Amino acid sequence: MNITVICVGKMKKGFLSEGVKEYLKRLNNYCNLSIIETKEEKAPESLSEAEMEIVKTNEGINILKNLKEDMYVVALVIKGQQLTSEGLAKKINALGIQGKSNIAFIIGGSLGLSEEVIKRADFELSFSSMTFPHQLMRLILVEQIYRSFRIIKNEPYHK
Repeated sequence: MNITVICVGKMKKGFLSEGVKEYLKRLNNYCNLSIIETKEEKAPESLSEAEMEIVKTNEGINILKNLKEDMYVVALVIKGQQLTSEGLAKKINALGIQGKSNIAFIIGGSLGLSEEVIKRADFELSFSSMTFPHQLMRLILVEQIYRSFRIIKNEPYHK
């Protein structure tokens, strides 16, 4: 299975980056996982609604450029469907069984995802109704993908 995580912005060095690297190394046993970082637009605190939409649209254009037609796209959005770890594992496993072996997970920037990206998504996933920094979300996502494969393979994982 090929999994692509498309993220807005670069990962800063530090403990989050080290955590992502550790899970990428662990995931080598289960899938081909790649991370694509797209350009993050400047978004000062005092943006109008229209300016926020422009930022999200520009970031969305860069995200959409990285999607292939055969990809099953999962957009991470607050209002998406919440799954348990077991539920995410079932979803990933079912996609593989259905022959959908190219999955893209999309993490937006600080303002979220554009409507165009959400419309392209095949599934909207929420990890919580809380907002997380997008760099922390990257670590959480790759950990949950790793956990999913451990569940799929009936291997022990931390509950």
